[in-house]
Amino acid sequence: MDIEALKQHEISGAIAISAGAGGLPRLVITTPFSTAELYLHGAHVTGFQKTGEPRLLFLSAASQFAAGKPIRGGVPICFPWFGPRVGGPAHGFARLTDWHLAATSAAPDGRVSVRLRLPEAAGFPGKVEYLVTVGATLTMELQVTNTTGATLEFEECLHTYFSVGDIATVVARGLKGLKYLDKVGGLKLKEETDKAIHFTGEVDRVYLNTPQPVIIEDGKLHRTIRVEKTGSNSTVVWNPWVTKSKAMADFGDEEYHRMVCVESGNVGQNQVALAPGEFSTLKVTLSSQIG
Repeated sequence: MDIEALKQHEISGAIAISAGAGGLPRLVITTPFSTAELYLHGAHVTGFQKTGEPRLLFLSAASQFAAGKPIRGGVPICFPWFGPRVGGPAHGFARLTDWHLAATSAAPDGRVSVRLRLPEAAGFPGKVEYLVTVGATLTMELQVTNTTGATLEFEECLHTYFSVGDIATVVARGLKGLKYLDKVGGLKLKEETDKAIHFTGEVDRVYLNTPQPVIIEDGKLHRTIRVEKTGSNSTVVWNPWVTKSKAMADFGDEEYHRMVCVESGNVGQNQVALAPGEFSTLKVTLSSQIG
């Protein structure tokens, strides 16, 4: 991608475009409330930090910034499928594709927005756009339109990695009473009986029919994170713990202590089916508060 050509989308004091890690095109976004970082590779939000707070998103120090490789951390876009797929890359091809930068804008209230588009050459038979809005909160909207003459089915997930002080002091709330598939326990269907999910080992759960928000409480950083969403019926909660961390080449052996994933999407039995001409929007807003 021609970085000089992309600079037409820069906004003085709000959006700067340059070569980031691995020489990949990167947008650095500055608002009166926060800063953020976004790569066109995978339309990947790699950073968000409110003024006066620690960074909200976790990014692995071992992440590979290279063509054909996913970025480890931030907010990967899992699309048009979630998980493994015979003959295709895990979690789909969207996170491995260089997205087109369609537009940038700065609002009078200080918020800054970036709109990206999945190229037709990626191979998805429909229109896919991604709107990222940075302000006191981080809002991400994955918009899919069925431009074909047949029903279009897909899975989608914003695989958000949160930065935490110590996973031992973290709990996630808002999922009590819900059914989930326990991927650690052999994909058994279970029901969440606890008000708060504690992390004392590997956790990999797909909660079903979950439109409600999730609250992450970080005891070490004294921070509360709110994950609010619309157009999403699945919530994935993940921490790889010791063994899986050591097995991932792009993830530090001890980094599981400082992250937790709470992912919003529509996967498995909650996958999306659009009739011709229909569209869907997966919208996630992340907010946080110290104290």
